[in-house]
Amino acid sequence: MAGKKTKSGMISHGMAAQNRKGRFDYTILETTEAGIVLKGPEVKSLRLGRATITEAYAAERDGEIWLFNSYIPEYQGGVLSRFEPRAPRKLLMHRKQIVHFLGAVSRAGASLVPLDIHFNDRGMAKVTLGLGQGRRKEDKRHAIAERDWKRDKARLVRNSGKEF
Repeated sequence: MAGKKTKSGMISHGMAAQNRKGRFDYTILETTEAGIVLKGPEVKSLRLGRATITEAYAAERDGEIWLFNSYIPEYQGGVLSRFEPRAPRKLLMHRKQIVHFLGAVSRAGASLVPLDIHFNDRGMAKVTLGLGQGRRKEDKRHAIAERDWKRDKARLVRNSGKEF
């Protein structure tokens, strides 16, 4: 799902990459928005909406939070500077937020899950991080059944005009 695109096909603001599997595999307890340190060609590649973060995770390194294993492909627009597509990228957060999230990860055994990368109204790339606890297989089955029931219920209401 991409955000608003300009004439050149680039995303001006909106969703650049989404981790739908992260919301399925984890119960998200809390979310926050963090900036991300990128180079110029990485931003251009993100604006094309070609990044994937389904296998990405956030972790602590040297007292800061970094995004690991996110894939931002090289920009093919004739830029001379190259970058590593799966390089770790630093996330920009306030010190109090970092302490809060790292404390929750160490205490509760939770994980920091990147949920999406988007561009805000000012055109800055942001990452939505979720503090999540892993779901068991039974919980995943329950989530699937609930999602299917909501879809079927909406279809019934739409077709018959009655409420349940």
